[in-house]
Amino acid sequence: MSTEHVTAKTAHDPHAGLSAKGLKAGSVGLIGAVVIGISCIAPAYTLTAALGPTVAEVGVQLPAIFLVGFIPMLLVAFGYRELNNAMPDAGTSFTWASRAFGPWIGWMGGWGLVAATIIVLSNLAAVAVDFFYLMLAQLFGNPELADLTLNLPLNIATTLVFIALACWISYRGMETTKGVQYVLVAFQLFVLGWFAVAAFSHVANGTAFDATAITPEWFNPFAVESFSAFAAGVSLSIFIYWGWDVTLTMNEETRNPEKTPGRAATLTVLVIVIIYMTVALATLAYAGIGQEGLGAGNPENQGSIFAVLAGPVMGPFAILMSLAILSSSAASLQSTFVSPARTLLAMGHYKALPAKFGRISPTFKSPSYATIAAAIAAAGFYVITRTASENALWDTITALGMMICFYYGITALACVWFFRAEAFSGARAFFFKFLSPLLGGVILLVMFFKTAYDSMDPAYGSGSSVGGIGLVFVLGMGVILLGVVLMLVMARIRPEFFKGKVLPTGY
Repeated sequence: MSTEHVTAKTAHDPHAGLSAKGLKAGSVGLIGAVVIGISCIAPAYTLTAALGPTVAEVGVQLPAIFLVGFIPMLLVAFGYRELNNAMPDAGTSFTWASRAFGPWIGWMGGWGLVAATIIVLSNLAAVAVDFFYLMLAQLFGNPELADLTLNLPLNIATTLVFIALACWISYRGMETTKGVQYVLVAFQLFVLGWFAVAAFSHVANGTAFDATAITPEWFNPFAVESFSAFAAGVSLSIFIYWGWDVTLTMNEETRNPEKTPGRAATLTVLVIVIIYMTVALATLAYAGIGQEGLGAGNPENQGSIFAVLAGPVMGPFAILMSLAILSSSAASLQSTFVSPARTLLAMGHYKALPAKFGRISPTFKSPSYATIAAAIAAAGFYVITRTASENALWDTITALGMMICFYYGITALACVWFFRAEAFSGARAFFFKFLSPLLGGVILLVMFFKTAYDSMDPAYGSGSSVGGIGLVFVLGMGVILLGVVLMLVMARIRPEFFKGKVLPTGY
């Protein structure tokens, strides 16, 4: 593995201290990066889980809230793009925050990304298992097969198999990953398109459950009844866009690494918002927001809106939706491995973690130790939380929003600070290097503190609490504090990085 510095270490050089890690360069183009980005966001899985709860908060203003949640994501994506143009590095948030703010904040930025993605890996595996058994039940016409997921030992064993398979594909490098993703992403987008067209057809034919005319009011975020409902809706919509930054963590493996990852990130966010708006409008037009029957506001439908609506909307082809959600969660499970593996690789490479995290597979030119470590962490997290309490697992997913806002916010502000000397050198620099990431970062950090404050209420999330404090807050802060503890341990074991000798701060 080459550890030669690609450029000289000078305080005014954006590349100062950065070096190649031995990944397979040029293995992903623009389309491949966008496909992996869409896969990581997992539109079919995310929509079936998020549509119901968001409707419960904001009603027919669902499209407006999806657009409002899209804005900070796009603003932050602009900041990511500028950082990548200047410093293409697989460590992304970790590397960029270290260069802007120093090793301590950089380490926590990396930890936020790794912790968030490992939590999501375990959740994606759990969802894939649920829909795997539901698919078997539909395929063989035996509803009892769907209940096999409730058998805890079988559930855990199947989940571990899914994680192991995803780890194996990811270990084999970006070309294998890309090949699998083309098929899985194309299939889920095809099924979501079918669902939307079928839903609008029912509305046109007068056979919809609760045909509701689309009006301009649906796109007005100021029509939401209260700020609390607005904040809750935005928090949910931020979660549904999360994952596009995987396109940046592949930057050392893409063609034209200074430009392609940033373009892929922006394209991914734009494609996703079009998909979300189309499906959201189709769902509301067909089912309405009523709290009974097939209504999108029915609490009984919120666990998985497509599981309820696929049959009435798609008829005998409803099994395709189960397959789409299974393929969506399985595809995202596999592509999500890209981010933590490459962040851990960079942290090992730059001496912020033990050196073994910096190992590269000589055969596949992929992060070997880091990929397996991420899989073991995700498997261990799932086994512990699922065995301890189902509430603990789902409340940690709720706390995930805090970590997303935490590391996205740090990275966006890193862009503002790193480029501060040239922020006012022209209109383009002002908008993309200063204003956009500043607004995006501030919005996300405000959401972080708002969510942290609200989650202290025991009623937040599942309603569980520890010592009178909400379990969501305890888990969210617990994960962040665990990162602080590990960082202090690493500062004693590998002090060179924390003394600023590896990644110099400044521009």
